[in-house]
Amino acid sequence: MNHSPRTQVSQNLQKVARLIRGILLGSCLVAFSVAAQAPGDVRIALVIGNGAYTNAPALLNPSNDARGMSEALQKIGFTVIELRDGSKSQMSESISKARDALKGKQGVGMLYYAGHGLQIDARNYMVPIDAKISKASDVAPQTVDVGSVVEAFKTAGNRMNILVLDACRDNPFGGITSGKGLAPLDAPSGTFLAYATAPGNVAEDGDVNTGNGLYTQYLLQELKKPQARIEDVFKRVRFAVRKASNGRQIPWESTSLEDDFQFNDGRIVAQPKPQPQVLQAAFSQELVDWEGIKLSNVPHDMYAFLEKYPNGTIAEAAHARLNQIAASPLIVQGAGASGQAQRYSLDKFRLGDVFERRLAQDLPTEIATVVAIDNGVVRLQRKSSLYPAGIEDIYDTQGGVVGTARSFVLTPPQYITPTGPLQQGKTWQIGFQARFTNKAIADVLGELTTVGEGRVVARERITVAAGTFDAFRIEVTETTTGKATTMRGKRTYWVAPELPIPIKEEVVMSEGPFKTTRTSAELVRIQRAPGG
Repeated sequence: MNHSPRTQVSQNLQKVARLIRGILLGSCLVAFSVAAQAPGDVRIALVIGNGAYTNAPALLNPSNDARGMSEALQKIGFTVIELRDGSKSQMSESISKARDALKGKQGVGMLYYAGHGLQIDARNYMVPIDAKISKASDVAPQTVDVGSVVEAFKTAGNRMNILVLDACRDNPFGGITSGKGLAPLDAPSGTFLAYATAPGNVAEDGDVNTGNGLYTQYLLQELKKPQARIEDVFKRVRFAVRKASNGRQIPWESTSLEDDFQFNDGRIVAQPKPQPQVLQAAFSQELVDWEGIKLSNVPHDMYAFLEKYPNGTIAEAAHARLNQIAASPLIVQGAGASGQAQRYSLDKFRLGDVFERRLAQDLPTEIATVVAIDNGVVRLQRKSSLYPAGIEDIYDTQGGVVGTARSFVLTPPQYITPTGPLQQGKTWQIGFQARFTNKAIADVLGELTTVGEGRVVARERITVAAGTFDAFRIEVTETTTGKATTMRGKRTYWVAPELPIPIKEEVVMSEGPFKTTRTSAELVRIQRAPGG
């Protein structure tokens, strides 16, 4: 068949058009594929709610919790694998399904579990509805180890993992387990671990009126907020649950995340170090509100402050004040570096305590004795051959430094550790102001403002002259500004949860480009008074 030149041109143009459309379509598909595989864009949540137990007490709300969590996560971009009232085989299959969906995507994997949970030999287990447990040896073969989810996420190569355990409700396995509730775990690399209550304690299942467990009720509320930054979400949930339970239940987190995560849009971004000028501005704003409530005996005032500034520079002072006026009855099992219990709210000092410290090898030791504890104020008389008349240091009962008599006062008190039980990965912001009571010094320095950040870096076994301790290593970076000076420093502390002052500390301070000061101190003798 012969074609006219015009027809031939038309056909050639059509071929070119089809080719261009194919190229463009292919480009779009490639772009879609690249976007879909971008690190962090893939977000898959495994949601499990077990309540209809056949051989253990049934639970009221886990099924509702799972339904509500699935809906909330789907609305903010997660693909959800949901299982309600699952057997062991179904739970294992769901874990495998989540692992396979995440594999190679460099995404975000999340586990949410509501139901019975228990611990055996520092391992945590989720209990399927068909488990029949009568002795300790039944646990491993009939339950699902939380570690299997961690391993599945690790195998998938996730960039970030989030595990939320609303478990350990009205524990029916007390005679079988090695402790109440769940055991504390340090979060594996790239993982955020959240517990509905402190390790070694039992969470509340909620009631029929709410339709959710106490913890999940507040977690669902926080996930709906437009700025759902992971750290702020769980901090707000923690104090909301504490408030609602009158301190009977205090959630717990452990994190090893280096990046920040936004629940509401799925962004994973590098977690920037807080800049001194930003912290300084935040502290100045918070201080105005703090001055109005710092002596309040009304818990609501502290809760309101914490809701406004969940990750603020004065948040730890608010928590400490809350501990004083609304003490929690919790004892956290296995939370110490040695595996011993930490009491969440315990007055750290005892009347008559003696602590002897060596400040440097060429200096005489100093001896600090607790000489008075009255109305939340602790007074330590510190003496040395260099100052035989003594210096009186003032603390609060939570271990915060209030100041030194006839020298300076800190507002709020300075806490070298975060309030509450210690856990590796915990971070907090720092802010306090030093006002000098000595007029001559005040005229030269004015008021000094210190801001910074603290982090529980590691658990370490450390030996000093006073003995060998299982301790947490804490690092604090800080900037101090005043009328005549700006100093930057790094402090490293080794602390044992059972002691009110550090076992050892090292401080490096720089003032300007040339002047650097290094100091250190360690305990050489401890004499604890009876009690506690």
